[in-house]
Amino acid sequence: MGVCVMTARLPCPPAPAPVEVYASQFDDLFASRAQRQGFREYLVGLLAPRDRNKTLTCLAGAEPVVDAQHRRVQRLQWFLSESPWDHEKINSRRVELLARQPGGAPHPGGVLIVDDSGDRKSGHATAGVSRQYLGSRGGIGPGVVAVTTAWADERVYHPLHTRLYVPAPCLPEGREDSSFRTKGQIAAGLVNNARAAGIPFRAVVADCFYGPSESPGLVAEPRRAGLPFVLGLKPNQELPRPDEDSQVRTPAQAARERVWDCPERPGQWTPVRRTYRDGHTETWWATDCRAGPYRIGGPLRLVVATTDPATLPATSTWYLATNLAHPGLPASGRSPFPAAAHSEIVRLYGPRGWVEQDYKHVKHELGWADFQVRSAAAIQRHWTLVNCAFSLCWHDSSPPATPPGGSPGQAPPPSWPASLRQIRACLTPLLFLLQIWQAQTATPIPTPLHELIDRLAAGHRLRLYLPP
Repeated sequence: MGVCVMTARLPCPPAPAPVEVYASQFDDLFASRAQRQGFREYLVGLLAPRDRNKTLTCLAGAEPVVDAQHRRVQRLQWFLSESPWDHEKINSRRVELLARQPGGAPHPGGVLIVDDSGDRKSGHATAGVSRQYLGSRGGIGPGVVAVTTAWADERVYHPLHTRLYVPAPCLPEGREDSSFRTKGQIAAGLVNNARAAGIPFRAVVADCFYGPSESPGLVAEPRRAGLPFVLGLKPNQELPRPDEDSQVRTPAQAARERVWDCPERPGQWTPVRRTYRDGHTETWWATDCRAGPYRIGGPLRLVVATTDPATLPATSTWYLATNLAHPGLPASGRSPFPAAAHSEIVRLYGPRGWVEQDYKHVKHELGWADFQVRSAAAIQRHWTLVNCAFSLCWHDSSPPATPPGGSPGQAPPPSWPASLRQIRACLTPLLFLLQIWQAQTATPIPTPLHELIDRLAAGHRLRLYLPP
């Protein structure tokens, strides 16, 4: 009778300490040593400082074009496009680790932000490329769009799930194709993914692109599932009144009809104290409007928040549709969703702005749009690995210390750029020293330099800036 003998897994060459500690938590999801090594090399390449677009040659440390066929480049190409690993399982493990992140784990007071990310791409062979609105360009052009979700509160945020949006022109039967999904439908599916992963949140938040009249799928799904939401509206978006079909109102028109004289006589506006991420506060003003189906007592509330009710400045005025109940109404007239005062609605929608701006910097630093692959699966894998590199920085950074005599709520918010600099404090000199020595000579590395390289690989950090 034969005996089955299980062989031990071949050890993988370790990455520098910060990357190794994080990557080792994914090893059981990769079937081979080559996959585990490719995962580490890809993360190191994403986290390293950029001197050019983070294509596969850049991630491998190879010369552009000339070294495109180098074995290290081809190894990363195989890992990204051909190797049989499941990016969904990798992302699920990443989200599980976020839930155990000390000082920054998702909690019920945060929000689930839905957004899209569009980047320019030329040609027609890449999956999802079409003429469409690109947020990074602020206009219409050829490119690729991803729909994303992120959990956030006033201090920290975590990207959760990402899906490639495939426009109708890219499908054989256009909008009638069975695989076609609108951005709103994709977003609703990602909300369900967050719930299935056990991510707690107070409300779903999205900007005007996912407004109720433009993406009904996003509104219908949370309402069907019993989820509260706060969605932005365009100021001039047409809102038909159900009792006067011939009359059309807009959120801006409805806001202008609210009584306002001055801060001492606010009329129908309520002062709201908004706290920003850096700790400073401002006085905003908020009101509930009646316009179309967005009215107090109706299926949705139309809430307007602004810094100046007299002028309604475009850069600091929000027009919001929410199904959170108005706390001033009797229970019989309320929405079935939890009540929220104006201050709560402003708090919930507030993180969306800084998360959107901060994540643009993150995606640039990590090469979100620099992929050189064409298949949808490889693009999704690249985005998953970028999110892993992002989460690695939070994972490596320790929770902020509480100021002497202060409470945990007074601690400064964690900073992703600062966390990235901490990672690069060992990665940058390590990679630079190895590249310089290998380019200079093939002789063995001297003992003092070897000791420095070993310390950097073990996670020792060098301050690369001027001394204080």
